[in-house]
Amino acid sequence: MTKPLALIIEDDSRLTEIFSLTLQGEFQVEVIEDGETALARLATLTPALVVLDLHLPHVSGRTILAHIRDHERLNATRVMLTTADAQLADQLRDNVDLVLLKPISVNQLHDLALRLRPPDTMLS
Repeated sequence: MTKPLALIIEDDSRLTEIFSLTLQGEFQVEVIEDGETALARLATLTPALVVLDLHLPHVSGRTILAHIRDHERLNATRVMLTTADAQLADQLRDNVDLVLLKPISVNQLHDLALRLRPPDTMLS
């Protein structure tokens, strides 16, 4: 069975490496480091999970989140918000599936991503 796609939209290369290594066992992982590229990829992909930073170059994570929520094709996409901005995260909490405040534990990311994974793609 094919692994579901997880897009990691994060501009910190250290975090993208950690997030990728954490999720690659259960997901096919693609890393995107700026908002403009993220919007272009979301026009052609339907990821199962988006791990989304809010503060990105070119286009904000808030704009990307609005794009995901405004497109019917992306209705099943689960969004995990990762940010150090607790106030902004609190404002967006109702529009995401999970909020993780940085610094993020690798175990926490892994366990919560598994909870968001589509049930029909679970590996035995």
